Amino acid sequence: MGHTRWLDEEEMRAWMAFVPAATLVARELDQQLKEDSGLSHLQYEILIHLNAAENGALRMTELAERLINSKSGLTYQIGQMEKAGLVTRRQCEWSKSGVLAEITAEGRSALEGAAPGHVEKVREILIDVLTPEERKAIADGLGRVRDRIAERKEGGTCW
Repeated sequence: MGHTRWLDEEEMRAWMAFVPAATLVARELDQQLKEDSGLSHLQYEILIHLNAAENGALRMTELAERLINSKSGLTYQIGQMEKAGLVTRRQCEWSKSGVLAEITAEGRSALEGAAPGHVEKVREILIDVLTPEERKAIADGLGRVRDRIAERKEGGTCW
């Protein structure tokens, strides 16, 4: 085993700020979405990705990769959203084993209704708290973290 590079005081300060902040941001966004629209944060993200996709549909495996979620966890969420009329599932035309998730008109409507409150909450708890320089540093730094982890995954980027 190699030598452990312990965190110095400034590195520990960064880590100890990041961990609870990430948890609190996720919790606040999930709570806001549930209260305002009945959607979980994951369900909102599913709708975002489907809405942005060509023809409003993505293969389930591609959607799971984009969301950084397990296939089984995504299957459960899509099942719940299908029951609510927000998405449908159908067979891929080009792959017998592939399944597409597709946003419905009701899903687009739910997304449209949830987005303004969600964006306001993102501004309140993150964007407006930081200076433009801090936002750039966070975007650059966390982008590198994401990319480094993605490079370690089989097949490169997982989203």
